[in-house]
Amino acid sequence: MDEYYFYTKGLTVGYHGVPLIKDIGLCLKKGEILTLIGPNGAGKTTILKNIIRQLKPLGGVAVLDGSNMEELSGRALSKKLSVVLTERVRPEMMNCRDVVSTGRYPYTGKFGVLSEEDWKIVDESMGLVHIEELAERDFTKTSDGQKQRVMLARALCQEPDMIVLDEPTSFLDIRYKLEFLSIIQKHVQNEKTVGHYVPSRTGPGRMDFR
Repeated sequence: MDEYYFYTKGLTVGYHGVPLIKDIGLCLKKGEILTLIGPNGAGKTTILKNIIRQLKPLGGVAVLDGSNMEELSGRALSKKLSVVLTERVRPEMMNCRDVVSTGRYPYTGKFGVLSEEDWKIVDESMGLVHIEELAERDFTKTSDGQKQRVMLARALCQEPDMIVLDEPTSFLDIRYKLEFLSIIQKHVQNEKTVGHYVPSRTGPGRMDFR
């Protein structure tokens, strides 16, 4: 497995000690995109939450860059992996630029003060998803689609080697869906890795890894 940047081995996920899906095997090299497809309720988001440590696996391991993810510090993990979820964050009294800037916190000192270089990366990330005009707007007063683009900019701002996305185009119109896919393609061309989770109309219980 040394050739993979990320992989799972014997991963079992579920709730309250009851397995939902057993022996999950995912493998990703740098510069690859993995799409997990399945019907609503099949367990895609549960798998994601175990991978990003929102839930504790019932068994098995997830390995990132040669390290068991459970053993990585929060800061070390944040420098390697960023996440875009469908769940909405609710920051108080923060404009969109402030929200994007939180992606730089893994690189700051204990006081969380951003340098000029950090702010430059914030603005570049906003430019990549074309939300410069939202910079001073209250994040809570933006549309679902705008929030999704702000959170993508935040993920890019972390400069991770791997991005995990949960139904990332759910709230986007066709123009921004195509734009989003173009951004992800460029990210991968820089030998970054993407895990992408989408719903499907396949039969109950079926999952396809692509």
